[in-house]
Amino acid sequence: MTPSDNDIRAVRAHAQLLGAPATDVVSVTRSVTAIQAQSSPAARLAIRARSRGLTAPDVDVSRAVSRTWLMRKTLHLVPTADLRWLNRLFGPRNAQAGQGRRRQLDLTDELCERALERLQDLLPGKALTRREILDGLAADGVVLDAKSQAPAHLLAYAANRGLLCRGQDDGAEPTYVLLDEWTTGDHTPDEPLAELAHRYLSAYGIATVEDFAAWSGLPLGLCRKGFDALDLVPAGGGFALSETGLSASPCPPCLLGAFDTYLLGYRDRDLLLDPAEAKRVNAGGGMIAPTVLVDGRIAGTWNAKRTAKQTKVVVEPFATLSRAAISGLESEVDDYGRFLGETAVLVI
Repeated sequence: MTPSDNDIRAVRAHAQLLGAPATDVVSVTRSVTAIQAQSSPAARLAIRARSRGLTAPDVDVSRAVSRTWLMRKTLHLVPTADLRWLNRLFGPRNAQAGQGRRRQLDLTDELCERALERLQDLLPGKALTRREILDGLAADGVVLDAKSQAPAHLLAYAANRGLLCRGQDDGAEPTYVLLDEWTTGDHTPDEPLAELAHRYLSAYGIATVEDFAAWSGLPLGLCRKGFDALDLVPAGGGFALSETGLSASPCPPCLLGAFDTYLLGYRDRDLLLDPAEAKRVNAGGGMIAPTVLVDGRIAGTWNAKRTAKQTKVVVEPFATLSRAAISGLESEVDDYGRFLGETAVLVI
């Protein structure tokens, strides 16, 4: 069977749980492998779109999922049970790739090692904010400019070395904890690269090796090895796992948050997003706007405007929306408000 473009979009949306939501945070996160999480509000919305009945606090308090720097050297939310093996796969490569930038920030190898030693004294039994960590380092003679990018790069380096990960937020402030204290167990797949490739295709349905490389940030040669280790079938110009159904029902209209995995999972997004509208979604600087999904295609962008009485979800469609699409988005806005504990209304 050769899937049509509509089939491919439906299969991808189904793999992303956009038509068959889960009921707990870890199930969502594991199903999509990893959720980009440099923005905590956006990560929460990625889970909302793929779940039923959860609230934002449910995401925030769950220790079954955790954040650290993985794919593309970027902060991701993953099942806590997968932190160690994913860190072993990405950490050394990320640490090496960041060496040049660390030197530009005067984070010499000697300074980084001193900082890591001090962090092992500061963090046991604690979850510290960045400010608290900087104060503790300064007391030991490791002084970093809090207004520069040096603290962020040092913490990412410490995470890549397997020392720490993000803990639960302290209000609006992220905290950092020792990885050894945060995780339990040490399961590692027999073939981590093949496991990652399998999870990627499970989450993204039909994709190419180039898509896998763009999503993971791993070299193309390694990505080919990952695909070669799997039982795949050709589909839609790419590949799918042999157990993947190559057709699915269209997903209902969805409100996707910024940096949503539905777009970030593919190098070539033309099937999902009209190239003529691409700059309205990705204006540059690595920003991916919140988007409206209709029949598996990006049909517009949206933003939230809050007042004391209500939140207006303002949708800017690329073309006129059907009555059915509007009705679906009204339901989405209701659920968005429920998830955040706000009164929300749709504005088009």
